[in-house]
Amino acid sequence: MTRQPDLLYSDTEDDLRAAVRSLLTDRADTRTVLDRVEEPSPYLPGLWEALASGIGAAGLLVPEKLGGQGASHREAAVVLEELGRAVTPAPYLTGSVMATETLLALAADGGPAADLLAALASGERVAVLALPFSTAPRKPIEPGHRVPAVADALAADVLLVPRPDGLYAVDAADAVVTPRSSLDLTRPLAVVDTRDAEGVRLAGPEAGPAAVRRGLLAGAGLLASEQLGIAEWCLEETVRHTKERYQFNRPIGSFQALKHRMAHLWLDLVGARAAARAAADALATGAPDAELTVAVAQAYCSGVAVRAAEECVQLHGGIGMTWEHPAHLALKRAKADQLALGSAGHHQDVIAALADLPAPA
Repeated sequence: MTRQPDLLYSDTEDDLRAAVRSLLTDRADTRTVLDRVEEPSPYLPGLWEALASGIGAAGLLVPEKLGGQGASHREAAVVLEELGRAVTPAPYLTGSVMATETLLALAADGGPAADLLAALASGERVAVLALPFSTAPRKPIEPGHRVPAVADALAADVLLVPRPDGLYAVDAADAVVTPRSSLDLTRPLAVVDTRDAEGVRLAGPEAGPAAVRRGLLAGAGLLASEQLGIAEWCLEETVRHTKERYQFNRPIGSFQALKHRMAHLWLDLVGARAAARAAADALATGAPDAELTVAVAQAYCSGVAVRAAEECVQLHGGIGMTWEHPAHLALKRAKADQLALGSAGHHQDVIAALADLPAPA
């Protein structure tokens, strides 16, 4: 019998959404984020502590016996939807999902991985994978001392570094982290050099890559929820604007051509929500088709987020082109996410391989 995914939100997930949205409205409103992206670091003081330890979002994927909340990928997906809506500069996807999931694969027998997980779950420390943010779950992991385009390395206390003999936890203070210009100003990239950093070995040459792939798969699956959040905000903001903007003594939202564009976008959004929720549910339940479901979500949601952001910019007219309006933040995040953890084309190839279909032309 084919498993039917649960695409609906539970009362607990709705309560979590309300708490995260309230926090972001108070601490990371549009004006605050826009002002902060001009700074060398976009991260908002106090926001991570409130999100991680105040709400407990950092430990959602971590079992209670290891100091976490004992929730699942479904709840983490809700957090990412809200972070995507606000285009929040916070190392949640990279730290509380990808790094945490990697460590969960190694923490069954205790040891340094379990100790580090407890610190991540409490928000006391932040870890990120020292891999290019474009690395897809199925791509070969290429260990190296110098890694380009590591997302959120500037916010990390610990770097999870793949090496030929296994996976290491390296103190970020012992590495050389060099900021690099990135399209998405709210998720900065950096070059990480761990040549002179020793670190603590977490796993050997077989378990290490497998754990990293698990982290990348969870990241790709829940990135779809972030993309969903971006698209939702863009559509809501565009509908609001077209109701209030008048031309020829009529709101521009009453013009049929614009109605059709927003209606098509709404249909895309419904599909994206189903795909993102299916991916989160598959990861949460350990479904055997999780890899396929994640690939479907990424192949679809990345394009929807970009289309929604492009429509948001265009249907705002001249206002949407300005630096003062947040539409450009959504567009840049959507475009950067489109290349993160594997392109749509890569995930289409994965779908074809897993479903035993001809690869798309």
